Amino acid sequence: MWLRENRNQNCKISFMKTLIIFLSLLFFNSSLFAQKELDAYLKTASKNNAALKSAFSEYRAALEMLPQARALPDMNVMFQHFTTPLLLEMGEQRFNFSVSQMFPWFGQLKAQEQAAAEMAKAKYESFINNRNKLFYEVKSTYSKLYVQHKSVQITEENLRLLRSFRELARISFEAGKGSFVNVLRAEMEIAEMENELVYLQDSELPLRTEFEKLLNTKTSGSLTFPDTLWKDSLKDNKTILLDSIAANNPSLKKMDYEISSWEKQIEVAKKMNYPSFTFGATYMNMSKRTGDFYDNGKDMWMFPEIGMMIPLNKKKYDAMVNEAKFKSESATYQKINMANELTSEMEMGYRDYLNAQRRVILYTRLYKLAKNARELLLSTFSAAGTDFEEVLRMQQEELGYALMLEDARAMLNTSVAYINYLTGKK
Repeated sequence: MWLRENRNQNCKISFMKTLIIFLSLLFFNSSLFAQKELDAYLKTASKNNAALKSAFSEYRAALEMLPQARALPDMNVMFQHFTTPLLLEMGEQRFNFSVSQMFPWFGQLKAQEQAAAEMAKAKYESFINNRNKLFYEVKSTYSKLYVQHKSVQITEENLRLLRSFRELARISFEAGKGSFVNVLRAEMEIAEMENELVYLQDSELPLRTEFEKLLNTKTSGSLTFPDTLWKDSLKDNKTILLDSIAANNPSLKKMDYEISSWEKQIEVAKKMNYPSFTFGATYMNMSKRTGDFYDNGKDMWMFPEIGMMIPLNKKKYDAMVNEAKFKSESATYQKINMANELTSEMEMGYRDYLNAQRRVILYTRLYKLAKNARELLLSTFSAAGTDFEEVLRMQQEELGYALMLEDARAMLNTSVAYINYLTGKK
């Protein structure tokens, strides 16, 4: 008999262990699948988002400036035909054909190309910043959708509890242990919660619309969410994160490249203040004229033809130099201001991250305490028919802590995503 009971007890324990392992694996797979689905949404957004496509087109347009910057000015070709031939000693000139090429001062084309290359790098960093911002917005909106989804689930579960409380109050009243007021109180709570549930369900549409706008596509079917949102965390401390902003933030790197581009523009403007040279050749077609002349009717070549363009308006080029200097100075101050703003945002973001961590711990504890308190109060009411109002109040607190816990979990992941955006990570 003892062996049979022990065997049954061991079977129950083995069954419970197996059930716990199965549920744990089920939860893990659900969270893992949800994370993979979020990665798929990020990939879709990177392919479809209109603002990101615009930024990438800006970068490609900047790349096309490089061959323009390093190219020589267009070659000058001229053809002259004389309706009345010019009578020259060596014959009659019927037409001329000339070609010439201008060459800027030494190093000007290279400086122009370098300035264009630095500006193209700035456009690329702008594209990277837009991409990282888009990924942050997708993650943030997904977290909001998760909170909305869990809020509906939690509210539905609480509605089921309230309806069971109402039936319990009705049974208690019929048994003479409680007042009918308890039934009415439960009805009032149910009506309010049903209205809240409808509002929560209606709130999904604007959030989904915002999510689809970021993806620039319609999301087919329902979104996938884990039973409990996975927990993102930061690997580095605040000091390292602040240093990472200075080193890796795309907006700051963009300003660095813009400053470098304007410095190259200063060099270009200075070289434009030097002469440029023209090299060319001219062919003259000659036909014989009446008479005995030396080289009568022989075509002529004039090569090389060398010219020089002298920039006489020095103030114009001095102004171009000063313009580039002021642009570089302005970009430098913009970078300093941006760095200060990013540092401030990092401080607030890190504060929110720590606060979210504390809130997750706090509301997990408070939710368990409120649930235990509600169960104890419900037991007391079932036995004595008193303190029903306390049961409802504690059930409301349990609901509030459950919702705040899910909001804290979402805020934790959102704060991590925001800090990653500031530090230049995806």
